[in-house]
Amino acid sequence: MLSRVAENLYWMARYIERAEDTARLLSVNSHLMLDLPGRLPLGWAPLIEMTGSLEAFTARHTDFDERNVVHFLCADTDNDISIISALASARENLRTTRDVVPREIWEEVNQLYLSVADHAENGVSPRRRDSFLKSVIRGCQTLTGLIEGTLSHGPARTFIELGRQLERADMTTRIVDVRSASLLPQNPEELLPFENLQWMSVLKSLTAYQMYRQQVRLRVRGPDVLRFLLQDPNLPRSIACSLETLGHELSLLPRQDRPAATVSLVRADVVDADIQALAHSPRKLHLFIDELQIGFAAIHDTLSATYFVNDDSVPRVTHTQTQSQSQSQSHAGDNDND
Repeated sequence: MLSRVAENLYWMARYIERAEDTARLLSVNSHLMLDLPGRLPLGWAPLIEMTGSLEAFTARHTDFDERNVVHFLCADTDNDISIISALASARENLRTTRDVVPREIWEEVNQLYLSVADHAENGVSPRRRDSFLKSVIRGCQTLTGLIEGTLSHGPARTFIELGRQLERADMTTRIVDVRSASLLPQNPEELLPFENLQWMSVLKSLTAYQMYRQQVRLRVRGPDVLRFLLQDPNLPRSIACSLETLGHELSLLPRQDRPAATVSLVRADVVDADIQALAHSPRKLHLFIDELQIGFAAIHDTLSATYFVNDDSVPRVTHTQTQSQSQSQSHAGDNDND
């Protein structure tokens, strides 16, 4: 397979996963805002921090209100990580390489982009938002199913899976980091009001709530949720599971030594992490996730150096650096009980 084709497919998968996860975040936050009392300062700003787009947002808006955040994350074509921009980039990446995948995959990507562009042009009103976000999630899942059910097991499928799993692990760390900053109690025995309700929203953001209740069988609390989302080997959206799948996919490729070794190092950090210590110290957890983010960037860099030509015509947006900066700002005033 040509390096340019591999790079296009890798980025196409990352953008599809990014669009789906952004839609999930908006949907869950909308429902959580309805469930919590108005006096609790949940707001919309955490969504901007999760997506690592604080600098781009503040360049356009001064208020983190519902209207600005929803438009910025859904329909702002000048925002590189909005749903519409992610799907446009996915479409562009696949357009030039669509001969290596079944026609139905290209048709679904094209149809999903056109549908979202139509909604974006007419505005994502509160009344239509829920159906819009559900249609984005359903469209992305349909694509995942089409790829799983129609694409032959070969290099094209492998590079798509590499992109999907790396983006998924990245999004999971973003959600855990930003939410834990306000949810982890300073006292290990302290139970913040509505803590379990907010941790439930974290699980639902990753479609992991029902699996948590089936496997953990305990009340929803921070340390248990952290362990489940970081280390559970069977949850598809846990970081350990994503890295395990990354390692397996890499074993199918030639010249995989460097990227596979990088994945193994990051995975060992996750599996060996002391969850109890992290759960009792928001600052330690933030530093740990910062290290994971650096590890994900290293995985991407080794993949890129080994398999891609870094063609300038390939639309690609990474936001690890922006994420790290914005999170550092958001945690600058955090205290812990070290």
